[in-house]
Amino acid sequence: MEPNERRLVRETVREFVTEELRPAAREAEASGEFPEAIWDGLAELDLTGLAVPEAYGGVGADGLTDVVVNEELARGHLSVATALSVHALATSCIAEFGDESLRERWLPEMAAGRPVGAFALSEPHAGSNPAAMTTEARRDGEEYVVTGEKAWITNGARAGVVVLFAKTDRTEPGTVTQFLVPVDAEGLEVGPREEKLGLRASDTTSLRFDGVRIPAENRLTPVGDGLKAAFSVLTGGRIAIAAQAVGLARAALEDARTYAAEREQFGKPIADHQAIAHKLAEMATNVRAARLLTRDAARRNEDGADPAAASMAKYFASETAVEVANEAVQIHGGYGYTTDFDVERYYRDAKVTTIYEGTSEIQKEIIARHLRE
Repeated sequence: MEPNERRLVRETVREFVTEELRPAAREAEASGEFPEAIWDGLAELDLTGLAVPEAYGGVGADGLTDVVVNEELARGHLSVATALSVHALATSCIAEFGDESLRERWLPEMAAGRPVGAFALSEPHAGSNPAAMTTEARRDGEEYVVTGEKAWITNGARAGVVVLFAKTDRTEPGTVTQFLVPVDAEGLEVGPREEKLGLRASDTTSLRFDGVRIPAENRLTPVGDGLKAAFSVLTGGRIAIAAQAVGLARAALEDARTYAAEREQFGKPIADHQAIAHKLAEMATNVRAARLLTRDAARRNEDGADPAAASMAKYFASETAVEVANEAVQIHGGYGYTTDFDVERYYRDAKVTTIYEGTSEIQKEIIARHLRE
C-alpha cells in the first residue's frame, strides 16, 4: 500500500475511533460485553478483511498498514483491537495454509465480519510450551476426531470458526498439526468467560473438544507442520500486539498531558512542575521509541520473517505500555484510581500485552537465541 493510501486508512480509523469506539468503550467495560455494533462498524470499513487476500473479498493489507490500524484501534479500546487481531490470525492461517476449497468457503464471509475467527493454541498446562499440548486429532477414515481442551481463547464466545492446533498422536511431540473447526461442530463446548483484570469487554474462554469430528480436508497443514505454521503466523501477530501496546501507551500519554495542563496545584498547572514535566518527557520518548521499533519490525517482516525484530518490538512496546499507563495514573493522582478517568482502564489493560502471544520472558529468550546464532 502506498504511503498516501496508508495515511488515508489511518485517518479513517482514527475518525472511527474518536466518533464511535471511544464513546462505546466505557459502556462495554462496565457491562463486560463485547460491542458488536463496533464490530459491524469495523466490517463496514473492511477492517475485518485486513488479512484476507483481495481475491477472497479482503484488503490484503501489508504489515505497515496492519500496524497503523492496530495502533489506532488500541488507542480507542484494547478489547476491540485484540478481537480484531485474533480474527486476523485465523484468516491468515486459512489464507496461507488452507486449500482452495477452504479459502473459498470461509474467507469471503470472514472478510465481511462473520463468522468471527478464533485461534486455539494454548492449553491449561501448555502455554509458553505449545509442544507439550495434549489435545489430539486422531485420524479415523475420512475424518479426524478431536479430544482435548484449549485455554485463553479470545473471541471464544463469539467465534464461528476456530483454527486449532492438535497432535495427531498425543504421544508424539512432532505431530502437531493445524486444523479448521466450525464452532457448531457436535462435541465442541465453549467454556464460561474468564473474569479478568483487564480486557473486560473481550470474551476469553476455554474450548473443550469431546470427540469432535471434522472432515479430513479441514486439516490446514501437513501432519507435524503445525508449530512451524503457528510460529510463522505469530511473528506477525506479535508485531500487531506491539502496535496495540503503542496505541494504548499513546492514549495514556495524551490523557496525562491533557490532565496535567488543566490541573493546577501551587498556583500553576502541574505540567509546569519539573517532576511532572520530566515524567511526560520520558513517557513521550518511550512511546516514540516503541513505535519506531514496531514499524521497523513490520518492514523487516515484509522482507521475510524476522522473529527477533518482532520480539524486540513486542517486548519493548508492551513493557512501555505498562510503564506509561502507570505514570498516567500517577499524574492523575487519586482521580486516576477511579473509573471517572480512562487511565484506570489503560493501567489494567496494559499488563496483558506483556503476557499474551508470548510473555516478555519468552520474547527475551527469542532475542537472546538470535544473539547466540
